[in-house]
Amino acid sequence: MKHLLICLSILFIGCKQPSPISSISKSALEIHPDRYNVAFLIMDGVYNTELTAPFDIFQHTIFRDSIKSMNTFLIAKSKDVVTSFEGIRILPDFSYKEKYPTIDILVVPSAEHHLDTDLEDKEMIEFIQKTDTHAKYVTSHCDGAFVLAKAGLLDNSVSTTFPSDIDAYKKMFPELDVRRDVLFVHDDKYITSAGGAKSFEASLYLAELLYGPKIARRLAKGLVIDWDLKEVPHLVIE
Repeated sequence: MKHLLICLSILFIGCKQPSPISSISKSALEIHPDRYNVAFLIMDGVYNTELTAPFDIFQHTIFRDSIKSMNTFLIAKSKDVVTSFEGIRILPDFSYKEKYPTIDILVVPSAEHHLDTDLEDKEMIEFIQKTDTHAKYVTSHCDGAFVLAKAGLLDNSVSTTFPSDIDAYKKMFPELDVRRDVLFVHDDKYITSAGGAKSFEASLYLAELLYGPKIARRLAKGLVIDWDLKEVPHLVIE
């Protein structure tokens, strides 16, 4: 009988299923009050590079001395797992349907459905519009510009997007002033970039704007990037 109980216990333990990934606990994110709050808007289908490139640049500011560094966090419609286009599973830090920190800089990476169904997400568009009222900068990478345009943020600004989607962008938003052959455009508080690996350049530009070229070069060096703003095709609207 004793042996039977031991065998049943082993069988029970062996059959126990792991917790669903959505239930995995995550340590509370510490938001330092003396930093910029930088929110990355994510959703299913977000592209890895447009998310991780600016995240890398901005998160690394905490390792630079004597600057106002950045709190970097992920925000989504809910705190459920988000799956990137390439299949990486990501846990958001905050939901924009609940309480979240005041956002100084909003980053909108590209996502798979930014040219179609995401543009019909009224809650997401309203979140972007609300954030725009107080954010110091709003940035997009690749097709994230479609979302900013849908929210009406770029109506009076020059912008750009992923090179292969510029024609679709101009067709969908014919009233916009859209530029080709640049990696990013800065107009007012809006920075739109071509995306892809060039998301690093647009992010380093904002870092240089906030901290100066010396800090920007140090951030770039830490990621083995040769950074010289003069060598990057870009447009700044004065």
